[in-house]
Amino acid sequence: MASAKPHVLVRRLARFGLTTPNAHQLSKFYQNALDFRLLGTERRSGGQFERLMGVDGGASVVVLGLGAEVVELLQFDRPGQLYPKHANSSDLCFQHFAIVVADIHAAYQRLVSADGWIAISTDGPQQLPASSGGVTAFKFRDPDGHPLELLEFPSRRMPPYWQRHSQTGLFLGIDHSAISVADGAASIEFYRGLGFRVAGHSFNSGPEQERLDAVRHVQVDVTALEPQQATPHVESLCYRSVTRGTISVVRGNDVAATRLIFHVDGPSAENITSQGLIDPDGHRLVISAPVSGYSPTEALSNSGSSRAFVKPE
Repeated sequence: MASAKPHVLVRRLARFGLTTPNAHQLSKFYQNALDFRLLGTERRSGGQFERLMGVDGGASVVVLGLGAEVVELLQFDRPGQLYPKHANSSDLCFQHFAIVVADIHAAYQRLVSADGWIAISTDGPQQLPASSGGVTAFKFRDPDGHPLELLEFPSRRMPPYWQRHSQTGLFLGIDHSAISVADGAASIEFYRGLGFRVAGHSFNSGPEQERLDAVRHVQVDVTALEPQQATPHVESLCYRSVTRGTISVVRGNDVAATRLIFHVDGPSAENITSQGLIDPDGHRLVISAPVSGYSPTEALSNSGSSRAFVKPE
């Protein structure tokens, strides 16, 4: 997977990719606990896929949807390492996606009724002060260790996108992927080079943030980075004055290898094939051209074809 950036402008964050040792089992958790729906399954293999993932062999894929957003669960033929047991919210391997909910207390109770997950936040959902957005949130890990967040916006400050989707159920969709970074300025520069804009910034601290992140004396700069289509987007989390644990390099088939799959726009999109990138902090991106006529809500039926490498990845 390359680290140099292609000359493209990202149009939208099209998919989220999670690595798992058991895609079928993990998909059941997302469906039962979080109301994801099954869109289909795929089989990916061959040289192009191996180069894109940076691993040998193929993978079985389960594709899930929530609202208009899509999540891929990749189970590699040659599995890598499990999620690091002692990684916390400030370690650079940390990356979650935030699930917007209509009622966080109802969503939390739904989660409590499921098995296998582990809390990150302490004392349940936390309402952050207005200076930190006034949202109510709860962070946890799925059965494989991937960090996730339940997120409820205050009714008077709900973004227009989620206002339009607020009557669709309890679990509405995915707002953003948050990534822990070592140098906020370097991260912003990298994503700006892909066509992102800085859409907002906050400095979060205090007891509510400590309970949310399970990080003592937390001070974190949060920067919202939006592609041309603003939702979902990326948020960089730059924790100040923290001692990060020693985390080994994440390989493409390790459970901690989360991927953000972006579609590009402009003349360069006509000739681009899927390209893998790694940002300055080790987070994995895939840049691809959108597939004509493809809807994220359709069940995927072209498993095993070369097009399957380009479309989702």
